[in-house]
This record gives sequence, C-alpha cells and structure tokens, in this order.
Amino acid sequence: MPASIPVQAPRRAAMIFIFITVLIDVLSFGVVIPVLPELVRQFTGGDYSEAARWIGWFGFLFAGIQFFCSPIQGALSDRYGRRVVILLSCFGLGVDFVLMAVAHTLPLLLLARVFSGVFSASFSTANAYIADVTPPEKRAQAYGMLGAAFGIGFVAGPLVGGWLGGIGLRWPFWFAAALSLTNFLYGWFVLPESLPPERRSARFDWSHANPFGALKLLRSYPAVFGLAAVVFLANLAHYVYPSIFVLFAGYLYGWGPVQVSWVLALVGVCSIVVNVALVGRIVARLGERRALLLGLGCGVAGFVIYGFAESGRMFLIGVPISALWALAAPSAQALITRQVGVEVQGRVQGALMSLISLAGILGPLVFANVFAWFIAADAPLHLPGAPWLLAGALLACAWMVAWWRAADRPTA
Repeated sequence: MPASIPVQAPRRAAMIFIFITVLIDVLSFGVVIPVLPELVRQFTGGDYSEAARWIGWFGFLFAGIQFFCSPIQGALSDRYGRRVVILLSCFGLGVDFVLMAVAHTLPLLLLARVFSGVFSASFSTANAYIADVTPPEKRAQAYGMLGAAFGIGFVAGPLVGGWLGGIGLRWPFWFAAALSLTNFLYGWFVLPESLPPERRSARFDWSHANPFGALKLLRSYPAVFGLAAVVFLANLAHYVYPSIFVLFAGYLYGWGPVQVSWVLALVGVCSIVVNVALVGRIVARLGERRALLLGLGCGVAGFVIYGFAESGRMFLIGVPISALWALAAPSAQALITRQVGVEVQGRVQGALMSLISLAGILGPLVFANVFAWFIAADAPLHLPGAPWLLAGALLACAWMVAWWRAADRPTA
C-alpha cells in the first residue's frame, strides 16, 4: 500500500478503509450498550434509581478523560499522522474491554470504563482523515457515509450484544475486545496514512494539545466558533441516549436486553437510511446550513415524542422522525472543515472532540439524575420522560444558534 494518500483528490479505497475501521469500533461499543446498565444494576442490588446515578458517574468520568485526551490525540495526528493514532486507539480499546469483562466489582468496572476514554481516539481522527482525502464540496456526503458506519454498528452491535447478554452479561465484553483487536490487526496491515510528512505540523504544540488551549484555537476561527457551539449543544442533548435509554425502557415499558437491542437496531437502520440515501441529496438541494437546521428541528420533534410516550408503541413513532436529526452532524462537520487548512484539521477535530467530551461530562450526570429524580417516590411530578424533554430543549437552543451563526461560506 502507498505510504500516503494525495490530499488533492479523494481516494475511494481510503474511504473504505476508514469506513470499516469506524464500523468495527462502533460494533465493539454497540455490543455492550444493552448489558452495561444491567450489569451496573446488579452491582447496586437491582435498584433503578441508584443504578441511574452510577451510570451518570460512568459517563461523567469517561467523558472527563476524553476531554483531556482528545486534543492531545488530535495534535499527535497532525504531527505524526492519522494511522498511528487510530492503531493505538484500537489496541487500547481491545485491552480495556478485556478488563471490563473480568471486573467483578463496581469500582473495577468503573476504572476499566475510565481507561476506555483514554483510547477512544479513532472517531475524531477519522474525521480528520476524511478531511485529508476528500475535497470540501464532497465532505458532507463523506461524513454521511461515516454516519452510516455508526448506523450499521448500532444495528448489528446491540442485536449481537442483546443475544450474547441473554447467555451471560460478560459475553458482549469479550466479543467487543475481539472486535477491537481485530480492528488493530486490520489497520496494521491495510490502513494507509492520509497525511504525508510534508503536510504535517512541524512540532507537537502543547498549547493546542491541552483542552483549554484547543478550545482557544476554535475562537481564532469565528465561523467555526459558532458552529462549535451547535456541536456542543447537540452532543449534550445526544447524551440522553446512553445515560438513560436502557433504564428508561426497562422502567417504563418493561423491556429487557433483547427488546432494547431491537429498538436500537431500528434506530440504527433509520440512521443508515438517512446518512446513505438522504444526506447527499438534501445537502445538494438545500445547502449545508438549511440541512443543518432541518436536522436539528426533526431532533426536537423526536425528543418531544419520546418525552410524552407512555407506551413502547408511542416511543417507536418518534424513531423515524428523530432519525432525520442525522442530517445535522455531517452538515456541521462539512461547514467546519471548510474554514481551516489541512495542517490544523487534526487539532480542530480534537478541539471539537473536547467539546463533545465536555458535553459528556455534563450530560450523563444531568440526564441520569433528572431521570432518577422524576421517578423517585418523593418526586413532585412523576415524569420518566423528563430527560427527553430536556434534550429537546437543548436541541432547540442549538437550532437558534445555528440559524444565527451558521452560514454557507467559501472554503478557507
């Protein structure tokens, strides 16, 4: 394989490589989604409210580690190339899933989850990889394909995880470890480098590698800064899913790992359809700004339906509506990548991942505690769907910021 890929033209083979890399990573995460909250609930004696609080701390610490590590990984990829960062991430995640599989106390399980935050770098580096190999006018469609990898992973992953979890709650973790280590071997032999040495940063800059310096970097690009606020609010809202969905569905609808996995599979199928069949067409027709606004608006509508859904059937009505939210992420990414040069794409993507991690620090604690509070015996109002309504309000704020700050601008 060639040592590097020319930046001037997209390389279909490189896109396939990065698509499969992200797909395997998402599969490895997806298989543990139906079982991790249930495993935590077993450690807490079966109490839903207490388990929700612990899941909040799991998400808080995971995102806190990512907040500090993501800009470091982005700066490393600008200096040393994307390939080595992706490989280290895959290997580290494989080892971490092994630790989670053998953890037999809640603190050890929590510690293993924290380590996974250190190595979860392949997603932000994949975004920079795509910016390396794709021209600006094609990036929204390329990020849509990356979204399709997420969708496929979240279709197959939870289904496999639900099936394996029915056999034993530890089995999905072993399967995830095997996937991540397989991904490491795959990348070692076939993943090409996308950033040739002559286009890399001259040195590793700690001022941009620390999260606060990385966020300061975003402020130096005014057009990016407004879109970064949209990314933050949208991701803060998105954290309602991993924070409360499994416990919410078990509490209100009586769904177990199998039912949860099928619903997550439906969400993934809808996401695939939007990312593969609609993103390119809608962005071409409406432009990136209006596609972003449409996606955020559909996300608001979906969350409102979830919040008031008193039955599983009503909840399912909101799934295809909420799936159109998938228009927003590739549109925002495409708008952002137009504003910066290739030599800082990794740092900018790392800074955005820091924002996402910052959202992850706040989101799990907020949504899990809101859910625990509104289902507690002494709650002033019994409203299990309150976290979904809060997420919808956050997306509405993101829509207003996008309407005000996002614009289809010429490439930097």
